[in-house]
Amino acid sequence: MARVSQDYYENKRKEIMDAAYRVCVRKPITSVAMKDIIEETGYSHGAIYKYYKDFDEVICDLMLRINRQYSFDDNLKEIISQYGIDDWQNAVREICSMLAKHMVHMGTDLVRISLYCSMFAVSEPERFSQISEKIGEESISPMLKAISTLKKYLETVIRKCKLRPARSVDEIISFIVTYYSGVEDSYVISEAGTDSEQTADPIPRQLFSVLADALIPMLAGIGNEKKQKGVKK
Repeated sequence: MARVSQDYYENKRKEIMDAAYRVCVRKPITSVAMKDIIEETGYSHGAIYKYYKDFDEVICDLMLRINRQYSFDDNLKEIISQYGIDDWQNAVREICSMLAKHMVHMGTDLVRISLYCSMFAVSEPERFSQISEKIGEESISPMLKAISTLKKYLETVIRKCKLRPARSVDEIISFIVTYYSGVEDSYVISEAGTDSEQTADPIPRQLFSVLADALIPMLAGIGNEKKQKGVKK
């Protein structure tokens, strides 16, 4: 009997979370209130508060759902293991391809919510920090979680292959993260102007292919060679 009660409780929370997801697709998290979720579920005010005491608790579960389902750190490690250090150029291309597939798999609705979470973190940092503390390590976004793995790999590639990159590893990582956010924006905007996600789907693939084309010469140090020639002159 106790297990049935627990299952019922979890199912109700899932229904509320699904409703919150639909609301957060339509409007930024910063403008969502508990009353919006209550209206979406059709439940009474009292019924909702049996399962979530406030909207911040809802955000906690929403962030956990996104980060648990769409982490790609394991995929990144698999690519690094497959290609190793010597074949780093193909590894970079495969990593960029994986990022594109990951974003398309997420879909524009989930990417939109992820962007809203980023906006929330900037607009209400103290509140977002409190929510993140409750969640712990799982509050870290998939992209940020993968940064440590990617940074170590690039540092190893540069050292063992004796590369002289045009930019520091930190700058390259910052470039990748900024670019990734830009692709998210383009993906969501492109879908918003169409009747189907089929038109939007190629956007990540195209843009991450461009990212690979930019990263490889940057790591190889082609920019450095041009700078050095300019200095000699």
